[in-house]
Amino acid sequence: MKNPCFYVMWSLAIALVTSPVFAEKADRDKPMNIEADALRYDDLKQVSIFTGRVVLTKGTIQIRGHQVEVRQDPDGYQFGRVIAAPDALAFFRQKREGLEEFIEGEGETIDYDGKADTVKFTKKAVLRRLRGAVLADEITGGVIVYENLTDMFTVDGNHSKGVAGAPTGGRVRAMLTPKPDAVAPGTGAAAPALRATTTLGAPAK
Repeated sequence: MKNPCFYVMWSLAIALVTSPVFAEKADRDKPMNIEADALRYDDLKQVSIFTGRVVLTKGTIQIRGHQVEVRQDPDGYQFGRVIAAPDALAFFRQKREGLEEFIEGEGETIDYDGKADTVKFTKKAVLRRLRGAVLADEITGGVIVYENLTDMFTVDGNHSKGVAGAPTGGRVRAMLTPKPDAVAPGTGAAAPALRATTTLGAPAK
C-alpha cells in the first residue's frame, strides 16, 4: 500500500525547487506528422500503425520509437501509443512555453492523450527538464504521468500492481537543482509559494 505522505512531500519538493512546467499550449492544435519504414491501417478500428524507426512531430513535440499506433476520435482529438524496440526506450521531447527549456522523457511505452493533454511513460520511465542543453532535473520510476493542462506530473515506483519494472528497483529517484536565480538562505527573501494538489496517489489506470 502506497503512503499518501510520500506524494504530499514529493509535490512540495517539486514546488520548492522548480518553477511550474508550462508546456507549449499550441502543440495540441498542431498537425501530427509521422515518418516510418512501414504503415498498416486498420479501417475497422480506425487505427494507423507505423513501424520501424518511427519519428512523430506535433508542434514542438518530438516522439521516437519502434512502433507508433495513432487514432483520432470523432471530435478530432489524437491519441498515440509508442512502443520501444527490444532493449531500447521510446523518446519524448517538448519545449516549455516562452522559455529555452525542454521536457524530455523515455520509457518502454509512451502514451499520448491529445484530449486530456497528458503523456504517460511506462516501465523504466525517465523524465528530465533541460535548460538549453544543460540537464536541470531528472526523475526516474516505473510510471510517470506528465499533465500539460495542470502543469503537474506524478511518479510511481512500480509500473503495475507491484511488478518490478523500473531500474530503480521499485523506488522513485530524483535529481533536482534550484533555479539559477534562487535566493540564498538567510537573505530575508520570502520563500516560494507552495502549490497544492488534491489528486494524490498513483495515476489512474
